[in-house]
Amino acid sequence: MQDPSVKAAEYFGLHERQDRAELSELVGVDPVRTEWCAAFVNAVLELDGIPSNNDHKYPLTARAFLDWGSPINPQDIQKGDLVIFPRGTQGWQGHVGFYIGRADNGSWIILGGNQDNQVRYDYYDPKRALGIRRWIE
Repeated sequence: MQDPSVKAAEYFGLHERQDRAELSELVGVDPVRTEWCAAFVNAVLELDGIPSNNDHKYPLTARAFLDWGSPINPQDIQKGDLVIFPRGTQGWQGHVGFYIGRADNGSWIILGGNQDNQVRYDYYDPKRALGIRRWIE
């Protein structure tokens, strides 16, 4: 299986303000004005030759990735799988990023865009995951 998190890691540290032009070109939206985690994932998938979610009715929403690829059980999660989490107070809001691994405290390490306004690694509670998806050819 191809691991798109390797391609995603190439953009580690890019910040939506300091690197606005580069991120805008990569993700196709202004990262200062648009929530861009889904756009980042779509861009990375396309760069890696994996079908993106850009044909979805709502391609810029994280929860749209619940319709992408194949569902994966938490015990079968692998590096590079997409994980979708809730965010905000509206039912459509969410966050999507690439699973990297498990931290010593049991948290999942997720690499994603728009994590504290940049591409970075953060810890997430696996119990909060709405879904895990993987592209299986």
